[in-house]
Amino acid sequence: MLFKKKEKGLEDDLVLEKDPKSSLSEAIRSIRTNLQFSSVNKKIKIILLTSPEPGDGKSFISANLACAYAQDNKKVLIIDCDLRRGRQNRIFGVKKDTMRGYSNLILNYKSSIKIDEYIVKTKTKNVSLIPNGPTPPNPVELLSSKKNEKLLNDLSQMFDVIILDCPPVIGMADTLVMTKYSDANIITVSEKKSKMEGLKIAKKNMEKVDAKITGVIINKANIKKSNYYGYGYY
Repeated sequence: MLFKKKEKGLEDDLVLEKDPKSSLSEAIRSIRTNLQFSSVNKKIKIILLTSPEPGDGKSFISANLACAYAQDNKKVLIIDCDLRRGRQNRIFGVKKDTMRGYSNLILNYKSSIKIDEYIVKTKTKNVSLIPNGPTPPNPVELLSSKKNEKLLNDLSQMFDVIILDCPPVIGMADTLVMTKYSDANIITVSEKKSKMEGLKIAKKNMEKVDAKITGVIINKANIKKSNYYGYGYY
């Protein structure tokens, strides 16, 4: 899947909101379509996005994929699982609450908790967000806990689609832990920045935990230099 670079003047990360008829928006919707076709034998409800390293655009793709599902009349929740450097609250213009983020919710989760107090309704129709919250001293332990497993199971009963915006997969185990909860795992790379070696390491790391890679997205691609067909994606 190829993504063209942002068009001049297109500064808002939520491209599907700002320019829904652009080729970039069409490319993002095609990811949604491809995921739907790939789920003939298995329902894909929890979608994990990561990248080999920081700066490949996985948060940008996560946010816009959430919008794409929302435009298909799906009730969508995006969870900022990057407990160290998450930025979904900035993308959606949500004020960060240090007392009600994903890390707080996992830590405090029990049957009596009011889960709705941690879920933020964004300005984008059908899209809700759980920001990352404060960085815990033990992110991996928190994400791999029984509380998180129960939380994600309960959230999956409340939403049609859940997008997990996870940290880069190289150098941290956070994302590898989260793959045990996901139905699809997508790796985002960028055309000029990412190296094939990084992608190989990411693949190897995911194979170690028996996590299947559903697809790879090439972000920030200059389609004028390629021979790909269509709207700027493949």
